[in-house]
Amino acid sequence: MRCKLCMELEFRLKEPAVKVVDHKTIVVENVAPYIGGQYFLFLELHTDEGIVGLGERIAGSSYTGHLNDLKSLVSLIEEYVGQFVVGQDPMNSELLWDKMYGSRHDLRHPSLSSTPVISAIDMALWDIRGKAMNQPIYNLLGGRYHEKLRAYAYMPSAGLRENPEKAGDVAVQLMEEGNSACKIDPFMPTHPIRDIPLWEIENAAKIFESIREAVGNGLEVGIGTHGQLTTYSAIRVADFLEPYHPFWFEEPVAPENTDEMARVAAHTSIPIATGERLVTKYEFAQVLEKQAAQIIQMDVGQCGGITEAKKIASMAEAHYAVIAPHMYCGPVAASAAIQIDTCSPNFLIQEANQGPLHRQIFKEPLAFEKGFIVPPTGPGLGVEFDMDVVKAHLVE
Repeated sequence: MRCKLCMELEFRLKEPAVKVVDHKTIVVENVAPYIGGQYFLFLELHTDEGIVGLGERIAGSSYTGHLNDLKSLVSLIEEYVGQFVVGQDPMNSELLWDKMYGSRHDLRHPSLSSTPVISAIDMALWDIRGKAMNQPIYNLLGGRYHEKLRAYAYMPSAGLRENPEKAGDVAVQLMEEGNSACKIDPFMPTHPIRDIPLWEIENAAKIFESIREAVGNGLEVGIGTHGQLTTYSAIRVADFLEPYHPFWFEEPVAPENTDEMARVAAHTSIPIATGERLVTKYEFAQVLEKQAAQIIQMDVGQCGGITEAKKIASMAEAHYAVIAPHMYCGPVAASAAIQIDTCSPNFLIQEANQGPLHRQIFKEPLAFEKGFIVPPTGPGLGVEFDMDVVKAHLVE
């Protein structure tokens, strides 16, 4: 018969050294002009060692003004954390990811409702791991490959569609601010999918012509379209704009049909970019295998978190593709993207969307300086809330 001491020792060995014991959701209202969405939904995971991991469930513009929708998101987070995370070892992020992904979906693709919840939890688990080991997350994923991260700005399209000759002045201003790249939406975003008439394509070309006359090739300019074009229209747009050498053509067609995006890619020399509305390594595998895009824009807050984003980046590297992560989100998800950027050899550029609250909500704000981001050096995500700012914007 085993002694009591032996049984107690065996029990302790089975218990995780650190385990998640509680969680908290935090909703804050953003500051106008609501860059990243009107509301930010944050998650805290608490361990029995006193470590708190931060995550973010991206709400984005889809939930602007709809607090009832946010309530449903909070409920879903609480369900997932209660079912899969509380009582578990936060170091086992791979195991917990598979359980969250598979248990509710029979290992089928989850939706854009549930995958962001998994992403938020995964961020917080990695934040705990980094803090427990006193290392930035990027050091746990291969180390600091990049000392600083090239970022791109938005060229506001308001007024430029009506007055394309003014685009050159905006380009000069962006370069004076230190930017080497930007993105513009030259076509009015509409739904459903539509054809672009020739006069509108010609007008977009005038915007590019104005930029090239003002700054030459000193500023990279990506085309954003939000996947609103038909295949034939996208091919026509690409042909018309090729002489201006755009940085990329983003979501030339809706991302659901990888074959049609590959058709566009085969008809143009402009690099195709996609990924902000795709989730998990499985969807990105289709994009890469079918040669539909060379620039992968996964959203760390939607695709499955840090665990999945690192795998997607590695798959892209094996296909000689580069990453340019999407960042229309709150500050915690932005911090997670920066961790992936820093350790990924095939990092190209990071979208930089920052509003006033992004710069105020952390004790040490993320460093966006003259077209570059300097990765934080602190443990985990490298950020910590200024709770006075959080409380000032808190939504009960």
